[in-house]
Amino acid sequence: MVVPALIFIFIFSYIPMYGILIAFKEYDIFQGFSASPWVGLDNFKEFLYADEFKTIMRNTLGISFLKLVLGFPAPIVLALLLNEVKIPFFKRVVQTISYLPHFLSWVIVSGFVVTMLSADYGSLNIALEKLNLIHEPVNWLTIPNYFWTILIATGLWKGVGFASIVYLAAISGVNPDLYEAASIDGAGRFKKIYAITLPCIMPVISIFLILAIGDLLSAGFEDILLLQSDIVRDVSDVLDTYVYRVGIRNSLFSYAAAVGLFKAIISVVLLTIANSLARRSGNSLW
Repeated sequence: MVVPALIFIFIFSYIPMYGILIAFKEYDIFQGFSASPWVGLDNFKEFLYADEFKTIMRNTLGISFLKLVLGFPAPIVLALLLNEVKIPFFKRVVQTISYLPHFLSWVIVSGFVVTMLSADYGSLNIALEKLNLIHEPVNWLTIPNYFWTILIATGLWKGVGFASIVYLAAISGVNPDLYEAASIDGAGRFKKIYAITLPCIMPVISIFLILAIGDLLSAGFEDILLLQSDIVRDVSDVLDTYVYRVGIRNSLFSYAAAVGLFKAIISVVLLTIANSLARRSGNSLW
């Protein structure tokens, strides 16, 4: 099984990397890959000096940072809470409810969010009007100040349950004798979590944190693309949606490839730095 897997990875992961050379060319679909002229770093310079560069990087880093700060600890907290539930039936129900959104595509989730926040028939506007908190419907998705909040909240709802599975598995591997010894010493639930559970699952947390930092420039694609509009583009356009717009819709293939390569290089640098820092605690990837 090892050899076929390596062949598959080589064919579909490494060979296509040859195509990244168009980032250093002025690719013309009619001239072909080899006949397109070389332009060196011109595509990278064009992106760095583009008018949208500051806005795109601000949105990318801002959304990614919020997803890291709010989204990374959320499944850990949920796993810790579920581990403290002593009623099996209630625990299974909560797990099932929290896992279900993960299996819904972003098309379905975005449709649900758009419907719920609609100014015409959205349930949120109806509820707020009934409570006399607003006097007229609000089109929430067209207000730039609310877009990041809606995006982060939707992502948390969709992914927190499924992401907690790994941490629940790690918690289940903790030696029960440690908890019994802590109980004899008079430790409460919070003390056990702080002194036993978290240190025991710290290697898993460290690995996922390293990967999350390395993926810091991936603010999202499907969720943003499906929820954004031209009205909120100033706060919603990130590297991935920008590459899609200029590369696919505007057919600027070389320029889009340069932006994608720029993102990949920065991500590798961030991953290397995060791994180097984690190596000091003995929980690095390599």
